[in-house]
Amino acid sequence: MIRQNGGFSTEIREEMRGGDGSVRIETLWQPGAELKSKTRLCARMTLEPGSSIGYHDHAGEEEVYYIISGSGFVTEDERKFPVAAGDTVLTGNGAGHAVEATGTEPLVILAMIMVY
Repeated sequence: MIRQNGGFSTEIREEMRGGDGSVRIETLWQPGAELKSKTRLCARMTLEPGSSIGYHDHAGEEEVYYIISGSGFVTEDERKFPVAAGDTVLTGNGAGHAVEATGTEPLVILAMIMVY
């Protein structure tokens, strides 16, 4: 199955998980309806400069971020790490994280949440 760019279901979340600004979430494939694996999210997320996703835990699941473009920071276990295009982040097994866009361009992330 192929879905062309621009054909994604899109939503804007304000102050996502207590963060700042807004996050555009483009669902690439719908969990359950299209993805048969134990997946909760398969999306491209775009954070404008200054926007963030607040700290949250991933119990019973794991989330993978692949940074497509832009730059920012990921906070994990009370430590802040710089991220940029080509970097990847894995959070799960009850651990938590937050992400913020700090560059001059939007931070674009491929995000997948898989459930145990």
